[in-house]
Amino acid sequence: MLTKELIKQVRQIEIRTRGLVNQIFSGEYHSVFKGRGMEFSEVREYYFGDDIRNIDWNVTARFGHPYIKVFEEERELTVILMVDLSGSLMFGSVSKTKQRVAAEISAILAFSALKNNDKVGLILFTDKIEKFVPPRKGKKHVLRIIRDVLSFEPHGKATNIKGALEYMHNAIKKKSIAFLLSDFMDEGYEKILSIVGKKHDLIGIVLDDVRERELPKIGLVKLKDAETGTERWIDTSDTRVRSSLMFSQREKIQKRKSLFVSSRLDSIEVTTGEDYVKPLVRFFKLRERRW
Repeated sequence: MLTKELIKQVRQIEIRTRGLVNQIFSGEYHSVFKGRGMEFSEVREYYFGDDIRNIDWNVTARFGHPYIKVFEEERELTVILMVDLSGSLMFGSVSKTKQRVAAEISAILAFSALKNNDKVGLILFTDKIEKFVPPRKGKKHVLRIIRDVLSFEPHGKATNIKGALEYMHNAIKKKSIAFLLSDFMDEGYEKILSIVGKKHDLIGIVLDDVRERELPKIGLVKLKDAETGTERWIDTSDTRVRSSLMFSQREKIQKRKSLFVSSRLDSIEVTTGEDYVKPLVRFFKLRERRW
């Protein structure tokens, strides 16, 4: 059963993200993500300046003057949203959790795909595959995806990116555009990331929070790992403690960035509490220039 609050949240996300799609992302999406190739559309009479390589010699011989084949871009694509719902995605130190931001970004990508007549599918994962929604079209389908990302209650709390990528590799046979939305608090997925990236157009969307990079100086606090439940006390007034934690976090961030670069994959970094539109637009602009 859908609660009134959930319906309200889904509606709010729909209104905000569809507006962004209409104003910003639809054209960018179409320019960046090309169709699979060209398909035959029709035959018409040859006009001066047409490419003679496209002359249909059988039709030309039948009618006694030249005809050419007309091709159109085979536009339909498949977009797969792979969304991490592990315990750490429930964290958010400002106005929104990572899960809420993931839902809003998923909505932008799904509505962009819908506007371009592409199919959208969803893989929700923790340390297991929680749910798979096969790729389909339509507004109702997109709203279902938003609702699932926003409100699905997973069984697992830990993260297994390797397992999610392996599932994607086996379940989606046709070359697709795959967005992996996660905070990437995991290891051991390096090899499969590269494999999936060679088969599909894989883009990582990194969900970050400022409190995971910087600890405020507020004295003795208890930290709890949202995925393992482990708790420990730390003294944030101790400069050495804060420096050690931040150094460790910076190392993880640099390792992740290097992995995407070495795998020749794109990634977008998004921080909760900050405008996610700017990094998304920056990604589309860079991609468009590269084509």
